Amino acid sequence: MAKQKKIKQSVGNPHIAVVIPAYNVATHIRNVIKNIPPEITNIIVVDDVSKDETASVVRRTRSKRLHLLKHKKNCGVGGAVLTGCSYALELGAEIIVKMDSDGQMDPTYLTALIQPIIDGKADYTKGNRFLHARELRKMPLKRRIGNLGLTFLTKLASGYWNIFDPTNGFTAIHRDVLRSLDTEAIAWDYFFETSMLLELHRLQAKVMDVPMPARYADEPSSISLTHSLVNFPGQLLFGFLKRLYQQYLLFDFNAASIYFLLGLPLLLFGVLWGLIHWYISIDTGEVASTGTVLIAVLPIILGVQFLTQALSLDIHSVPQQAIHTCEKIPTMNNANHSLTNYWRKQTTD
Repeated sequence: MAKQKKIKQSVGNPHIAVVIPAYNVATHIRNVIKNIPPEITNIIVVDDVSKDETASVVRRTRSKRLHLLKHKKNCGVGGAVLTGCSYALELGAEIIVKMDSDGQMDPTYLTALIQPIIDGKADYTKGNRFLHARELRKMPLKRRIGNLGLTFLTKLASGYWNIFDPTNGFTAIHRDVLRSLDTEAIAWDYFFETSMLLELHRLQAKVMDVPMPARYADEPSSISLTHSLVNFPGQLLFGFLKRLYQQYLLFDFNAASIYFLLGLPLLLFGVLWGLIHWYISIDTGEVASTGTVLIAVLPIILGVQFLTQALSLDIHSVPQQAIHTCEKIPTMNNANHSLTNYWRKQTTD
């Protein structure tokens, strides 16, 4: 294991909390807790109605900084993280880290994950397992292939073209940004990390990747590749369309807006015209005229060009400034959608 680096303090001593969603991880949770470095102020374990001895193991792990929350009902990994984050805010945490409970995340990289937020260079940081070739070879091939596909779709949907490995669950966020999130827009299941990126882009928060290897031992993956490939694309498509509407029509109107509005109708018209007349040609046995073909081809060419230019502008519009360093950032005015007292509604006494 790499030697743990101490966190550089830019101003004072930041209150850092680690949130660990836990479900049936009695064999791993003790070591995960014990390996968290002393610079971390609070460790919050959220037991998501485990069927094993997870809660008992946490209770037997003696630490003044350790807090155990128990859900009333199973809420999924996203629901557990929201509960833990809500409690961390009440404890006064300035930076909240999310770690999985299966031991696959190396706590020696906590410093690297947190430091960009302390330095005001990012609002939200996440791990990237694809920059360590040796450790990457240990990642199951199916998981690697699935991650590559989901990464591109997530870039397109979220607008964060500068990130990779979007399903990586080793993340950190500044409290001011966390308070601004709409909890209703955050998924409770394994779409959680991706839905966070969609919501962060709405706030124009700066997201940064932090290179770190994953550790794979005897623990099985808790997320099904088949489930992800079946369920994620539809959610990502909805997120993409919602982002386009908000970013290029509702909150702003710029050159990219014009390119999208011109390119998409032209492309659809050309494709539909071509398909209709292709079917007519097959049905009648008559070859389509040159003019008919051109009416299909020209809109397709123009549509692709407009959409390519819009995509180029979209890639260059990735948020570049950490919003938590600004005097004013967007706030969540709807109390029912905020994290205030969220944990009280979800946990037992």
